[in-house]
Amino acid sequence: MSTENLSTRTRILNAAWKLLEDSASKARMSDIAKAAGVSRQALYLHFPNRADLLIATTRHIDEAKQIEVRLAPSRAATSGVERLARFIEAWGNYIPEIYGVARALMAMQDSDAEARQAWSDRMLAVREGCKAAVAAIEADGLLAESLDSGTATDLLWAMLSVRNWELLTVQCGWTQDTYISEIKALAGRSLVSEFTPDH
Repeated sequence: MSTENLSTRTRILNAAWKLLEDSASKARMSDIAKAAGVSRQALYLHFPNRADLLIATTRHIDEAKQIEVRLAPSRAATSGVERLARFIEAWGNYIPEIYGVARALMAMQDSDAEARQAWSDRMLAVREGCKAAVAAIEADGLLAESLDSGTATDLLWAMLSVRNWELLTVQCGWTQDTYISEIKALAGRSLVSEFTPDH
């Protein structure tokens, strides 16, 4: 891909990102093309459909905000309990940075199949992180006896939902530090046998 094409693609992705953060925008293809300063034909050359563009935008945001670097401590953890804690820190502290885009996609998804597809793509990525943390706990022989790995993954994924973060921080007024601390404790008590906060 030429530098010119890469630049155009990046402009499109940045325009879509900005429009998604604007709660008044539905981020239509025509809106994105106009904001990026490209023709609709040029837009469709890079992204054949809106679902592809929205998914690419969420992944572009992850890349711009260095999600792989943020996840590195979790992936390098030497125990399942540590991996769980580091994953919660990485994702939980990432939520407020992407909340504008997340809120837009969640609001649009009931009536917008492309937004639903983009949001589902990102949430499945989070689920994979939950699955990896649970697998590490299970490998250490510390998964709560009442849970199988699938159920434990479901529970952790639900705990880490953006909606829960929104309720606790925006609606209930929790600080970000309180949110991280309490979710780590809740996840530990729920998923890890004989868990103590300093486990």
